[in-house]
Amino acid sequence: MQIFCQGKNSCHDEIDRKTWKHVYTEVIHVFPSCQTLVKREAFLAISVLPQSFSMADEKQRVLLLDSGSRFPLPQGVRFSYGTAGFRCNGSILSSTVFRAGIIAALRSLKTGSVVGLMITASHNPVADNGVKIADPDGGMMTQSWEPFADALANAPDPQHLLQLVLQFAMDENIPLGGVHSAEVLLGRDTRPTGEFLLEAAKQGVNAMIGAIPIDMGILTTPQLHWMVRSRNKGIKATETDYFKQLSESFRCLMDLVPKETVKDRADTKVVVDGANGVGGAKLEELKEMLTGLEIHVRNSGKEGEGILNEGCGADYVQKEKVVPCGFCSDDVGTRCASLDGDADRLVYFRVLSASHNRIDLVDGDKILSLFAIFIKEQLSILNKKDNDLSKELPAKLGIVQTAYANGASTNYLKQLGLEVVFTPTGVKYLHKKASEYDIGIYFEANGHGTVLFSESFIYLLESRSNELASTSAGSERHKAVLRLLAVSQLINQAVGDALSGLLLVEAILQYMRWSFQKWSELYHDLPSRQLKVKVADRSTVITANAETRVVKPSGLQELIDMETAKYPRGRCFVRPSGTEDIIRVYAEGSTQEAADNLAKAVAQHVDRLLG
Repeated sequence: MQIFCQGKNSCHDEIDRKTWKHVYTEVIHVFPSCQTLVKREAFLAISVLPQSFSMADEKQRVLLLDSGSRFPLPQGVRFSYGTAGFRCNGSILSSTVFRAGIIAALRSLKTGSVVGLMITASHNPVADNGVKIADPDGGMMTQSWEPFADALANAPDPQHLLQLVLQFAMDENIPLGGVHSAEVLLGRDTRPTGEFLLEAAKQGVNAMIGAIPIDMGILTTPQLHWMVRSRNKGIKATETDYFKQLSESFRCLMDLVPKETVKDRADTKVVVDGANGVGGAKLEELKEMLTGLEIHVRNSGKEGEGILNEGCGADYVQKEKVVPCGFCSDDVGTRCASLDGDADRLVYFRVLSASHNRIDLVDGDKILSLFAIFIKEQLSILNKKDNDLSKELPAKLGIVQTAYANGASTNYLKQLGLEVVFTPTGVKYLHKKASEYDIGIYFEANGHGTVLFSESFIYLLESRSNELASTSAGSERHKAVLRLLAVSQLINQAVGDALSGLLLVEAILQYMRWSFQKWSELYHDLPSRQLKVKVADRSTVITANAETRVVKPSGLQELIDMETAKYPRGRCFVRPSGTEDIIRVYAEGSTQEAADNLAKAVAQHVDRLLG
């Protein structure tokens, strides 16, 4: 018996009327609210049924159609999944978050592991929100799934959504219908739209039979990524466990500060701008578990204290280079730090004059330099030749930057004898490259970055620690191993984490007895300027060598070189925006005037050729 699909010419010989009646009855029994929907949509759903049709498959189809109908796509908006996931005004994001829940469930089914879904818009204004997915290793969702994420987020109706899911599941060999189970950890920041978007995420996960959403509560973005990674490594992964790991590893580093340093240690006070976001509230909890550090939190997000990311936060401080709200003349000269809205970025600053709104900024490049100096020193101690019996522990240490890193920082790191490599702009590229080293350090100037230790090198460190504990416990070499192991526990191995980064900075400053001024004067940034040029089609610009050279259009790179040669210590590159038809121009020079003129001249060439 053939069953013809409504409005279609296709048919399926394998499904007879008796089978369909049985399936229809079972589906309505399980999902009574779907009765009207099934009558309207069932035949269209059948049009995409494979021959291996089963009742479980049909339950999955009906569930997707029913749940999808509750989250219609907003008109006139197109969503795109990038490094930050999906972002826009939170009031129109529910359909996108619902569909992200489906994607996360599929990702869990595909990998057989726990994945995460975080609802946040990081440093964006409070009215915005967003959603991104954490892969089983705690990193960002694999790039190969981004086209599917885009397609699903923009599917115009439940029928298209259904067909996309079924086709993708078939292409990726993902079993549906509850054959396997899936688990998705959900987190959100403190934005007012977060609660109702969390419900949309839960319904998205629940739309895939066998998938279970687990609400981990209000979290920083790095906390959720840490939890996903830990769960998949078989480690306890509650927020309490996160705080415990950070506090214990920080205590270990502080206990290993040389005794002569303790007598003359750096100032233990740090004032932290929490961006009126989730990071400030979490730091208030964490600081109660710490000793040897006096943390004062401003803009902690308490009711009435201020608005998320408004006049405060790492993004604001780093870009505007001004004093954030909540700070005053009493803070002049004090070491201060600033987190961003979801606590995955960290910058330091010192108030020079509150009345004139001036600060001395220490950005991600100098945080990277501090970490690199410390780790290089510990490796040198560990491999110091005291006698012929001393065994070296070979370690490949790599520094990863993008072209946006200030040229002065790159020159400084190279002068230290460190290997510095570049990647295209974006954390996903930095993280991937850093993971190729025994110890890989990456940071962007905006304060997002971390230190990655390879599993094999951690194993070598643990073995050497056990060996030294039995032969020369308490030796400098033994302490160096313990410090490196403590760093691997303190710093977040999944993503950049402002809370863990803050504690590592403070521990290293105490170890090295450095003042803020000494740290700030490691090198002096070259003046720089960034401009944007609107073009007809950004795809006409193709770059190479980590976006530092233009391949197409022909002749543009020669013009950039010609302009750059006019200025001492000049450097300039252009790259297409990832989201809009804009070409970004970055220029450096020995003076601010030189950087401004170089950027302006190159922008004019871009506009003439492509505008």
